[in-house]
Amino acid sequence: MSESLTSELLSGSRRDLARALSRVENHPDHADEILKSLGAKTGHALRIGFTGPPGAGKSSLVTSYIKLLRKEKHTASVLAVDPTSPFSGGALLGDRIRMNSVGLDEGVFVRSLATRGDLGGLAQAAGDMADVLDAAGFDYVLFETVGVGQSEMEVVQYADCVVVVLVPESGDGIQGMKAGLMEAADVFVVNKSDREGAERFANDLQGAMMLKHWEGWKPPVVMTVATRESGLDEMHAQISRHIEHLKSSGHFETRRRARLKRRIQKLLEKKLVSEFWTEEKVARMNHALGEGKSAHEIVEKLLS
Repeated sequence: MSESLTSELLSGSRRDLARALSRVENHPDHADEILKSLGAKTGHALRIGFTGPPGAGKSSLVTSYIKLLRKEKHTASVLAVDPTSPFSGGALLGDRIRMNSVGLDEGVFVRSLATRGDLGGLAQAAGDMADVLDAAGFDYVLFETVGVGQSEMEVVQYADCVVVVLVPESGDGIQGMKAGLMEAADVFVVNKSDREGAERFANDLQGAMMLKHWEGWKPPVVMTVATRESGLDEMHAQISRHIEHLKSSGHFETRRRARLKRRIQKLLEKKLVSEFWTEEKVARMNHALGEGKSAHEIVEKLLS
């Protein structure tokens, strides 16, 4: 069944693409066959992450960016990460109502997924789902995170370029962002820049970056008004410039290889932990707990 599903999604079937994504998201332990068969067909798509605090207008910005990409004849897919429903465990916003204006375009595919309690901003399956979309032939895979603040750092593990979206009201938080989003950004976007104080905030943001040493790339600050599609050309140009910088400096493949190594490590940890906890090991742990052993003593006993 997996072989047939893989063949259909590679031939352009949206229905089978959706089925494959659902299997990867909801049944990761049974999705290995799909992901293995797609491995050699990934690596084409550019992966762009959009992150930032709630209310920054990330959905509107991503929607406008998709429109720009489509004008350039690029295909685009979106993994929009939403809060998890406490009842169903699914994404609260379903198929991302705010992206309906592009969702019917044949060159666009929008998929919502739930954080499932993952405060990194991206569900654990996001990397695998991005591989499926990559193999399906999309030129761009866009991540939009749930907007949980500085804990969104996990987006860095999946993206070739990270766009941090802020608004003029973020000004008071610049100092706090230095250890979080400031470190993650490849491009800064000040959205809703028609609001009062936008230019002052952009200048403050640039000034804050002057205090940091950047290795070969200083993140530019772009001002946009996503709902008017203003500033999108400049944002796209800076994203493209960053990708070219990575490629010319050799950091593009280095970043992708590091991302793959992190995923391999996570998969190994999950598999080894799963294989470690046999019924006999659980029984030994419970027995040791009953004897009042310390955690360190129990670990040593389990590993002996």
